[in-house]
Amino acid sequence: MTDSKRRDAKRKNPAANAQEIKALAHPLRLRILRLCELHELTNKQLADRLGHDPGTVLYHVRQLLAAGFLEPAKVRTGVSGALEKPYRSTGRSWNLDRALHDAGPEGPLAPLDALREELTEAGPDALATLSRFALHLSPQDAEDLSTRIFAVLSEYTDTDQQRSDQPSYGGLFILHKAAGQVDDQSEAAAEE
Repeated sequence: MTDSKRRDAKRKNPAANAQEIKALAHPLRLRILRLCELHELTNKQLADRLGHDPGTVLYHVRQLLAAGFLEPAKVRTGVSGALEKPYRSTGRSWNLDRALHDAGPEGPLAPLDALREELTEAGPDALATLSRFALHLSPQDAEDLSTRIFAVLSEYTDTDQQRSDQPSYGGLFILHKAAGQVDDQSEAAAEE
């Protein structure tokens, strides 16, 4: 990958501030974002879909609004004739995956917890593909792989509105050091 493409990818993946880090470090907030990426939903619709009380969901919605990950959509008239205030995702959150590194020990696990809940809700037939792998990579190779995958995902996310009539898919890309590798590398660096 060229340096120009790498810089472009990093520009699309800006550093997160403390408020954004906090907002992304909770699985329920990540599920709210996923649902609001697909549809404009009210607090009640979110609470019903997620199986939580509306007060709890509203607290999390407000955190996402304050961080700029959700925005109010146009007020609409519901089935009963009452006015509804839906929310939609701004699309900013998925580019801030490194923010979870700074969210404390539970932060990086929030997307996994959210994904587990989403897969459980969708059922066993929902899994379209799964690739689990182990690779030997230099730090540069790992960065290059992540950047290239991010570029492919960006091609699809940037044009997603053009396919809004198609079925929706969710996913999660994770590249992590294997157990024991983090400590081994830290010890090697300390000995030098």
